[in-house]
Amino acid sequence: MTFPGRAALAAFLLPAAFAAARAETPLPSAIAAPGEAVVLSVHAEGAQVYDCKAGPDGKLAWAFREPIATLMADGKTVGRHYAGPNWEHVDSSAVVGKTSGNAPGATASDIPWLKLEVISRRGSGVLTGVTTVQRINTQGGKLDGACDKPGSTRSAPYSADYVFLRKG
Repeated sequence: MTFPGRAALAAFLLPAAFAAARAETPLPSAIAAPGEAVVLSVHAEGAQVYDCKAGPDGKLAWAFREPIATLMADGKTVGRHYAGPNWEHVDSSAVVGKTSGNAPGATASDIPWLKLEVISRRGSGVLTGVTTVQRINTQGGKLDGACDKPGSTRSAPYSADYVFLRKG
């Protein structure tokens, strides 16, 4: 095979090899969902919103309030993510989750990876049979710095991948 032919083949095969290697990287056991099948995987871009509140010790600190994010697949908006936590697909199906496991993000500025149990659903569509949601590959989202004015609000940009799973 000529060099240009080999280069073209390598350019074609390398992305697939990297994707396969990433797909084979095991998730932390705290957020794994063995035996569950992927229904949908999306990328989210948005913000984690925080309020300045007094903690149990009376000191002011940033308290998480809600996420606000756009869900995307293949470069198109397919839904939104907001307080609850809720995930709503453009087909009007939606799920609400409750955290059942977590693992640290890759850096100190990344919000944790999560496993969420679906506790309610509405509508009919792609999310109808979802039983578990995983938040993985997080970047950003943690808010640093002091809060000195009770009631003030700030947000921290973040991105993550959400994987929607069903049992069986």
